[in-house]
Amino acid sequence: MAQETVVVIVGAGPAGIATSACLNRLSVPNVVLEREDCCASLWKNRSYDRLKLHLAKQYCQLPNMPFPDDAPTFVPKSGFIHYLDNYVSRFKVNPLYSRSVRSAVYEGGRWRVEAVSGETSVEMFVGRFLVVATGENSERFVPKVVGLEGFGGGVLHSSEYVNGERFRDKDVLVVGSGNSGMEIAFDLSNYGVRTAISIRSPVHVLTKEMVQVGMYLLKWLPCSAVDGIAQSLSKLKYGDLSQYGIRTPTKGPFYLKRTTARSPVIDVGTIDKIKTGEIRQGSWPKAMSSDPLDDSIPTTKYHALPPSVPVFPSLSHVKGDTIEFVSGKAVQFDAIVFATGYRTTVRKWLKDDGDLFNDNGMPKQRPPNHWKGNKGLYCAGFSSSGLFGISQDAENIAKDISTILNQ
Repeated sequence: MAQETVVVIVGAGPAGIATSACLNRLSVPNVVLEREDCCASLWKNRSYDRLKLHLAKQYCQLPNMPFPDDAPTFVPKSGFIHYLDNYVSRFKVNPLYSRSVRSAVYEGGRWRVEAVSGETSVEMFVGRFLVVATGENSERFVPKVVGLEGFGGGVLHSSEYVNGERFRDKDVLVVGSGNSGMEIAFDLSNYGVRTAISIRSPVHVLTKEMVQVGMYLLKWLPCSAVDGIAQSLSKLKYGDLSQYGIRTPTKGPFYLKRTTARSPVIDVGTIDKIKTGEIRQGSWPKAMSSDPLDDSIPTTKYHALPPSVPVFPSLSHVKGDTIEFVSGKAVQFDAIVFATGYRTTVRKWLKDDGDLFNDNGMPKQRPPNHWKGNKGLYCAGFSSSGLFGISQDAENIAKDISTILNQ
């Protein structure tokens, strides 16, 4: 027998629980379906130890519940998980776990959502409204590289990376220049891992403070002016990074974030390690410290950089334990960490998209008009604006549904 409600929410990450909380405050019945066995599984089960929120806490809080005053400005992983658990409890969000949605079809003015629990048990949920809250990070993405299946070392995605302990004294390549890739490379190096990084695309490099100032200035200044300030501050701090193999985009960091969803790299110390040669292409000194907290290694030890720039370009192909890059250089590695992001899975199960999603599983409309489709279909967490965007989506959706019900 189908379970009937007003709103069916698919996904119990921050977007799903925030939407449910907002609906609960407006006394709108809803059901949250989650394929994993906990809420916020990306944070709890698929994130590395040293992860922190890259934006200040005021930009990362969910609706109607600020972070405590004594919380650090940049909340660590453990603190954010604690915050999410408290949020679920406070607003009486009760997800149904281990429900993997197999299909969602719009029939007779209602959404019929079929979910599998356990091995074979199938449940049907029926609601007037459907909220897709599976987000942009639903399925990990690893690019196709010729010969990768025959690589003799370990291959893992950033979602499987915890810390550098298992890679001590090994040669590891990190593929990807986003925040995860840069931070994982930094973490590996701190564990005495001989670390290299492959960067394909141009990136902006900023500090957390630069991003915080930029987000504040955007309230008063045009994006072009804020970009100019941010780029000047970056150049002042880091200098010309092209000599290290890091290219800078022609468009500014906040413009790119707004128009393409590409975030700048928020540096945690990786750039200094690239500059000193701790992260590099060439051979490493063998007598490196294996203590991740040991800062006693003199940087002069790494000043003799190889003739080529420290950062590798894109991968060309893999043969055995050897990786060849588009530059023609071939190097042996013990492991590869792909920090190459995620893809959405919504197109796999949503059979009638209400004219909301494109073929890539992202909203057809750009923010701020991205969150609502036809036939009572909504999406939360697809604005490429992080937790700040999630909060806005949740509030907009709950208010819109409440308004429709009260007409």
